[in-house]
Amino acid sequence: MSRIRPLLLLALALPLWVSSGRTEVVSPGPAPVTSPASGGTWIMGYAVGYERDLLPADELNWSALTHLVVGRATPNADGTLNTTFDIDASGGPLWAKAMVRQAHAHHVRAILMLGGAGEHAGFAGAAARRRDTLVQNILQVVEDYGFDGVDLDWEPLFAADEVPLRGLATRLRQRRPGLLLTLPVAFVNANAPTQEARPSLAALSGTFDRINIMSYGMAGAYPGWQAWHSSALAGEAGGTPTSVQSSVRAYLRAGIPAQKLGLGIGLYGLCYQGVTAPAQSAPSMTTVADDGDMSYVNIVRQYFTAGASRWDARAKVPYLSSVKPLGPHACTYVSYENAASIGRKGQYARSLGLGSVILWTLGQGHFKGEPSGSVDPLLTAAHAAFRP
Repeated sequence: MSRIRPLLLLALALPLWVSSGRTEVVSPGPAPVTSPASGGTWIMGYAVGYERDLLPADELNWSALTHLVVGRATPNADGTLNTTFDIDASGGPLWAKAMVRQAHAHHVRAILMLGGAGEHAGFAGAAARRRDTLVQNILQVVEDYGFDGVDLDWEPLFAADEVPLRGLATRLRQRRPGLLLTLPVAFVNANAPTQEARPSLAALSGTFDRINIMSYGMAGAYPGWQAWHSSALAGEAGGTPTSVQSSVRAYLRAGIPAQKLGLGIGLYGLCYQGVTAPAQSAPSMTTVADDGDMSYVNIVRQYFTAGASRWDARAKVPYLSSVKPLGPHACTYVSYENAASIGRKGQYARSLGLGSVILWTLGQGHFKGEPSGSVDPLLTAAHAAFRP
């Protein structure tokens, strides 16, 4: 997903452009109403074991979710699975089973996250040579834990992986009809969109319930790039070649049906030094913190000031800009999401009839111990935006 996935990007140097900015104040939206998991846009939030202390299950705004993705188990090349959930061999399964029980108690579907960055060899080896063993072990975890589906997080997903991935998903479907299957895919570089959004991926759409674009963390201090937003809705250009819209368009052109396609929202931001705004560049430009350290909770509590708050009217996202370094990581430019940017992404997704949104990760947007109406503001905003 994000902390546990590498970026695969084509870095191209093209002329500089500067976006306009203005400060925007946004009021929180109304609390969501409970919606059934079966119909409408899926709101899929990821809960991961290494953030278990950030996300007490009894505090989560469950009414804003339709699906909880619990991470993670990982595959081995011999078809066996590791189920520590990034905790340990005993505590991990206990935590994961408790999250599944909580989800079901709140009428939310529970999905197993399988894989992540660094797990390509396990997927590729098992799917090619030990597929039946892998399928049996996946279904055993599904049965033992009570999962309703599996998120096959095969990263990176190369063209050569598509046939074994489809075979794995098809076999899971055959063995367990009704099992929910989801697939996260990489965002695109608009300068080379078919590198990720390959037309051959359309063959997978009949096998998966949802194919979700990991459209966050879409920036960095790469050669030829200018400073950009972690999750711009629009405004992609040569030196800032990413946006939610350009990624969605690329996958639609590749043949993924809109109702099976989802976009992603990161509940974390990106910290730059050496620049103070998007579409700038400087020899000293660097990114020093992102997923985890730059959680939305940390941004609000440690970095945000009203004087630094800006809104990029072209990209339709907020950012912080300050000559004086902000927060523990001394950021001069911070990209992040807020209720307003999520609202615009929801409006865009609904205009196209997209089928889902994924939130990485719930723990990073959870204000532990706050009153129930304030504990998960971005999750609440996502529900209001995508399931109004």
